[in-house]
Amino acid sequence: MSTTAKSPKKVLLVAYHTAKQTLPAYRHRFSPKKFTQHQLFACLVLKTFMKLDYRGIVANLKDCSDLSRAIGMKHIPHFTTLQKSAAKLLCQPSANKLLTTTVRTLKKPTIPLAAVDSTGLVAGHVSRYFVRRKRSKQIETYKTAYYRHWPKLGIVCDCHNHMILSAITTRGPSSDINQFRKTLKYAVDTFTIKHILADAGYDSESNHQYARDEHHIITTIPPKHGRPQSTPKPCKGKYREMMRTAFDKKTYGQRWQVETVFSMIKRNFGDTINARSYWAQCREMMLLVLTHNIAVLLLVNELFYRATYVCFWSWGDFTIGVFGLKTSAQLCECAKKEVF
Repeated sequence: MSTTAKSPKKVLLVAYHTAKQTLPAYRHRFSPKKFTQHQLFACLVLKTFMKLDYRGIVANLKDCSDLSRAIGMKHIPHFTTLQKSAAKLLCQPSANKLLTTTVRTLKKPTIPLAAVDSTGLVAGHVSRYFVRRKRSKQIETYKTAYYRHWPKLGIVCDCHNHMILSAITTRGPSSDINQFRKTLKYAVDTFTIKHILADAGYDSESNHQYARDEHHIITTIPPKHGRPQSTPKPCKGKYREMMRTAFDKKTYGQRWQVETVFSMIKRNFGDTINARSYWAQCREMMLLVLTHNIAVLLLVNELFYRATYVCFWSWGDFTIGVFGLKTSAQLCECAKKEVF
């Protein structure tokens, strides 16, 4: 499954109910109470889903009144309202809670196989002409522009359904080997992972010990860091030597699932981060992760609904399905007909 849901309205509703399960309606008892945190988060997810900026999503909500009515918005927020709410809703603690809610909606506390990796994103819309252009018309040589820093996203994903379990946001270029624990920490503290896959960039004995000895997770990482390709010498460390002598090639072949997740994010939501400051770029990357999980969650629900003719999870009085919204009363009628 390398696709996601395509309906903006359904994505908006799932984002709204995800926030409703996780966050309080208002941050403070003396807030103006014009918009809830659930409504603002849903608008932010819709902004990323539709590849718009803050002004663009406000104009879209004004033109499509059905979207604002779907989440109970009586007024359209100003674009600065969304920008300021992003700084609060997408900070690391709140984003991690929302991320956990999206994964736990599938009711899978145990993850049989997961993979970890990182990727770089583009900071700003830079024309490729300025990145790689000819020095002159007479000489076939090119002048390439190199950029010192770029936004970097590291994730742990479920290889079965492409859901992201945890994510860290940094700046590249940077080594992956020192980010293994930080990337994996929130996932292992929240879920039970049985097996983790990683490429040679994460190869170190301390990373194996962290996963295997502290969290009892089987690791499969090629022992190639700092070694010539054809050397017969044994590796330093018990687990690295185990990887050299008894490497599980069949299971390691599923590591490409994390590359599929990166491809899904960049194809569906773009690979460009519009924010300029470091923390704003981090928040925008977390919003990409949350939007991806919500779109995958909705698609998994739709596929299950097509197979069984019922919806398999609900929020309050509503259950999201491929044929629209079903109320709890309609689901009870389905149960009487022994559809379940």
